[in-house]
Amino acid sequence: MARYTGPKTKISRKFGQPLFGPDKYFEKKNYPPGQHGLNKRRKKTSEYGIQLAEKQKAKYTYGILEKQFRNTFEKATHKKGVTGEVLLQLIEARLDNVVFRLGIAPTRSAARQLVSHRHIMVNGTLVNIPSFAIRPGDVVSVRERSKSLLVITNSLASRSNAFSWLEWDEEKMAGKFLNYPEREEIPENINEQLIVELYSK
Repeated sequence: MARYTGPKTKISRKFGQPLFGPDKYFEKKNYPPGQHGLNKRRKKTSEYGIQLAEKQKAKYTYGILEKQFRNTFEKATHKKGVTGEVLLQLIEARLDNVVFRLGIAPTRSAARQLVSHRHIMVNGTLVNIPSFAIRPGDVVSVRERSKSLLVITNSLASRSNAFSWLEWDEEKMAGKFLNYPEREEIPENINEQLIVELYSK
């Protein structure tokens, strides 16, 4: 599966925020990458440049490549509601993201790996497609023989974030996707309106 495998801290420094989760290297060098770092004079970014940067930030945050991101946007335009909000809701409903939000995996990339390595089930059926769309009422669970995996047990042990649109059953190691989240419930710092403006050109 194609995915970004380059230096993650460099990307976080470019956008000025830790996009891939807590990053000790980002904390040390919280300024743009490059030879001159803080001292480099930055040209004023154009409107298009700002919109493009916001789209790139969203793609890196959720670990989605251009084609999938564009396809998700197209789906969002055909659904009722504000396109930008619907776009984020559809991305939040991806299986890899739900696995991450439930706390089964510590990061989205780890969640993607768990899904593609056949450790995750949806409604009792094994699913190994990270982009699989979860719908309200679907139950995402850990495969029986994978419940003792160290990466899963460690992640669940440090699980702290509880999201209102997800319900977690600790005993069964399963979570229910209750509904699509409202925009204010999604914690990601993304200006989705800029993405809509970019794709609408």
